[in-house]
Amino acid sequence: MQYLKLTISPTDRAIHPIDTFVADHGDVTREALLHVDARADGTTVLLYRLTGDRETFADALGERSEVRDHEVVDVSDGFHAFLQVESSTMGALVEVAHENALIIDTPLEFVEGGLRATLVGTHDNLRQSLSAMPDSIDFAVDNAGPYVPGGEDLLSPLTDRQLEVFEVAVDEGYYDVPRRATHKDIAATLDCAPSTVDEHLRKAESRVVSGLIQ
Repeated sequence: MQYLKLTISPTDRAIHPIDTFVADHGDVTREALLHVDARADGTTVLLYRLTGDRETFADALGERSEVRDHEVVDVSDGFHAFLQVESSTMGALVEVAHENALIIDTPLEFVEGGLRATLVGTHDNLRQSLSAMPDSIDFAVDNAGPYVPGGEDLLSPLTDRQLEVFEVAVDEGYYDVPRRATHKDIAATLDCAPSTVDEHLRKAESRVVSGLIQ
């Protein structure tokens, strides 16, 4: 099983037109999209994590004709907003995932200028999904590789430099069997000393392995 991490814009076309309303609402900030899916009854369900004025946002949702149902719930770092909205067509990301038997890994992260999403599936299906992306959205492939559930959490303790060295090592085949790259190869790519690569990899490996056995 493989993954593709994409940055997609505009977000309203990628997930649902209601996202324009959420993005433009001055009293809240989108932190993440925890769930999105198209239902057989022609509606789309979305679960946002937001910060800001929960009550004002909830009142505004109640005035939207396309919102069939909604609920907002306080959490420690803001609030969650569940929306069930009318949908004449699926958002591009949801449609591509459905048509190519892909999983949309969650949460989806809002970043400057777009939405960062991870698609999970077979190599062939992921490749087909890129050619199926409609012209109405722009996308860039940020990363790709074997999918490990919870892998993002395993890498989160790494420093930016450790993560960079670790990712280059994986990309160049340092962990392949048989090994296709050495510390010297990785150092040449990163323009640093092999001893620096060795130090960063040992620390990164220690932290990742510790996360696996906790």
